[in-house]
Amino acid sequence: MMPLLALAAALLPGPADDLYRPGGWGALVTDQRATQAGDTLTIIVQQTADASHSAQNDTRKATDLSTGIDVGSIAETGRATIGGGFTGRGEARRSERLVTRLSVTVSAVLPNGDLIVTGRQRMAISGERTEVGVRGRVRVADIGADNTVLSSRIADAEIDYGGKGFVSRGSKPGLLNRLFGLLGLG
Repeated sequence: MMPLLALAAALLPGPADDLYRPGGWGALVTDQRATQAGDTLTIIVQQTADASHSAQNDTRKATDLSTGIDVGSIAETGRATIGGGFTGRGEARRSERLVTRLSVTVSAVLPNGDLIVTGRQRMAISGERTEVGVRGRVRVADIGADNTVLSSRIADAEIDYGGKGFVSRGSKPGLLNRLFGLLGLG
């Protein structure tokens, strides 16, 4: 007959698994926030920009030229006036507002704990392609409980916004306006 201990060892499948796994269980009362490379973070972009510029130029020039010939019985005089002027006025006004949310990835963690984040969002809507890109430095203290950061809280922020399509083409100046602008006439 087998000793009782050997019999119990033969019947049990092996050592019991531990229910606790270090690093595998998050705390039940905290939110997951981006803290290391590879983590994602949501950026709330709220940018507003208003700009205006105007210029005015006014020039006038007149040249009078007169001459006379007096030889014997011939006395002729002539006078010519040449003049010109230019009046130009230009004004540009621009107002932009960009509001969007996009997820970015933490690409590096600096020695002080700040996060370097980068991300792009591409959309195609009714033939218009739009792309928003964000790059910058985020303090962990600025990350909200819902793992979001306002774009105004990003240091060294680079926010790119661009698009291509019929709306973008329609808002650009025509060929003649661009040519005059290159020549300094527009």
